[in-house]
Amino acid sequence: MSVTAQTQPSRQVAGALRSQLVAAIGESGVITDPGELRTYECDGLTGYRTIPAMVVLPRSTQEVAAAVKLCAQHGVPFVARGAGTGLSGGALPVSDGIVIGLSRMREVIGIDPDNARMTVQPGVTNAGISVLASPYGLYFAPDPSSQIVCTVGGNVAENSGGAHCLKYGFTSNHVLGVTFVTPDGSIVHLGGDNADSIGPDLLGVIVGSEGTMGIVTEVTVRLLQRPESVRTLVADFASVEQAGHAVGDLVAAGVIPAAVEMLDNLAIQACEEATGAGFSRDAAAALVVELDGFDTECETDFDTARRVCESNGTTHIRVPESADERALIWKGRKAAFAAMGRISPDYFVQDGVIPRSKLGPVLTQIAEMADEAGLRVANVFHAGDGNLHPLVLYDARHEGEADEAEHLATAIVELCVRTGGSISGEHGIGADKACSMMKMFTPDDLAVMKRVRQAFDPDGICNPGKIFPTPRLCGELPGPYRPHPLEAAGVIGRG
Repeated sequence: MSVTAQTQPSRQVAGALRSQLVAAIGESGVITDPGELRTYECDGLTGYRTIPAMVVLPRSTQEVAAAVKLCAQHGVPFVARGAGTGLSGGALPVSDGIVIGLSRMREVIGIDPDNARMTVQPGVTNAGISVLASPYGLYFAPDPSSQIVCTVGGNVAENSGGAHCLKYGFTSNHVLGVTFVTPDGSIVHLGGDNADSIGPDLLGVIVGSEGTMGIVTEVTVRLLQRPESVRTLVADFASVEQAGHAVGDLVAAGVIPAAVEMLDNLAIQACEEATGAGFSRDAAAALVVELDGFDTECETDFDTARRVCESNGTTHIRVPESADERALIWKGRKAAFAAMGRISPDYFVQDGVIPRSKLGPVLTQIAEMADEAGLRVANVFHAGDGNLHPLVLYDARHEGEADEAEHLATAIVELCVRTGGSISGEHGIGADKACSMMKMFTPDDLAVMKRVRQAFDPDGICNPGKIFPTPRLCGELPGPYRPHPLEAAGVIGRG
């Protein structure tokens, strides 16, 4: 269901607060024009839109802190925003609040190649870090498909992964420290120059918190050495079940590929229309398998990968003959989401996780659910760690079809939970999957999470309305607060 909100800037933010923000950030860094505000009404989840009352564009940690402090003083909610490529509504504005856009914060604060680390502002792009590190033979391992445009601040907020997270892990495995503005405008430093810091792991709390506990304004990332050798193959299969079995068998054989990506036929068709990357249009599914490491290790694992694919009935194996051909294969895979416009006017993209051993049965069930709903679902995803990205295709011009597509997308995510998985692997919960949190967590689980959030943001002004189910979104029964029996007995307190 499309959610749209449009309000005029409230009196609360239209007067004194605007003047104070202009004084702190400058006239060019404060946006109130209704037309310009529409640029910030949604992120990559375009079905949810809210026009904010104001947008501010700081350039430094001090300017972010000044803006947050003014919001806290006036009791005005704020939402941090990077490049707006998020897919869960995590950067959806609040209609009477402020968007703090970090797109102007693109400075590289320092590169330390000897210790393989770099410190940047949050507006530096994911791919940009690797470009800057390349002269030193280093790179940044997390590689979400939107890496050319998505920013490291957003990667930290969502704990993004990408195709190579199977071997190298998520953003949380590559962030050493952050500078962080708390919801009262204080500036703190979490983590440091080393992988392990003394004391509570507050950095671990912040990474993946979806901007609900404050705003990251500087990030120190860990860099890796470029591997000595890289080998890639594309294996076609006559069914998604065979491809799924191949993934499980590959890992069971003791091979940990850098990446294993799967595309079903709908995804292949879209990618080929957009990029001409050379995927076989008649394949029911294709696996992109990439191995890296030392030369001898790569060759051994590559031979194993080929044998595993053959034993699972591959119909064709393509091995790129040059770096350019390998890059084209990855261009096709990473263009998949954008390419869906070639085969459908609209789509919902979801993000759930299942055990690798259940890839085949779950993909079959998704196809059955799509047939029952009268819709198509394209699948392109990180098969190696079971992180599904089903794309539910629909046409918003047909009455009711958008609602049907959203219901199917939600049902697929909740199927992942029933199968022993999770409602999100890397896209986050945001506004999109808040209602599904109750399918995965108990009321006690959610209460503990809320208390952690309240410890950082007691006034609830930092990216409100995200992650946790609310009566407005999820149809919970409203009513007066009912204390827990332990609270009534004086054993515990209310956060």
